[in-house]
Amino acid sequence: MSNNLASGTIKQNHSEFNPYRQATFLLSVNKLVQLPSDEAIEVAFAGRSNAGKSSAINTISNIKSLCRTSKTPGRTQMINYFSIDPHRHLVDLPGYGYAKVPLQVKNHWQNLLQRYLVERSSLKGLILIMDVRRPLTDYDVQMLDWCHQSKMPTHILLTKADKFKRGAAQNILLKTRQTLKKYYPGTTVQLFSSLNKTGIDEVKGVLNEWFNFSVQDLQINE
Repeated sequence: MSNNLASGTIKQNHSEFNPYRQATFLLSVNKLVQLPSDEAIEVAFAGRSNAGKSSAINTISNIKSLCRTSKTPGRTQMINYFSIDPHRHLVDLPGYGYAKVPLQVKNHWQNLLQRYLVERSSLKGLILIMDVRRPLTDYDVQMLDWCHQSKMPTHILLTKADKFKRGAAQNILLKTRQTLKKYYPGTTVQLFSSLNKTGIDEVKGVLNEWFNFSVQDLQINE
């Protein structure tokens, strides 16, 4: 991945078209056999429950109610597909780290996540959501281990960055980046806030690269 994506130096280009604004709900699945054909490019969003995953997807797409948001951890219990166009899909994976669901359900979700990450050939990258106040939890590390073993490109959003002053948030970003460089080289990370829109252009740059959007694709037709 190019250094400008990882370092956050992408600047907003107001002439660019936001393809994620076209995202529409496609389907929800609870078993791998229910997944659509393994052909369109897929980018998945994963993260601990209540880390701000649904809010991040809504903010990136600029569609307020695209994903349901809830204060109840574990509310997202399905793999939810959103179609950008016939050749590109956003995938919202079940939140992990949930506490108030039966053990059998936890085990099912964990197996579903692991098999999806390992077996899905159309999956081109993973956006991993972490609360900036609690990055790299045991569940996050487990997810990173899976991605590392599968050689899956991974980009981390440290969400709720508005909870800290800029200097404090940057310190957390730096420490997280150092840990990733040591244990998960190639994994990139940035600050993100759905509240004040911090980091939108940077994550869109990553998504555009994974979805193979060209400069021409992103230009507004006037």
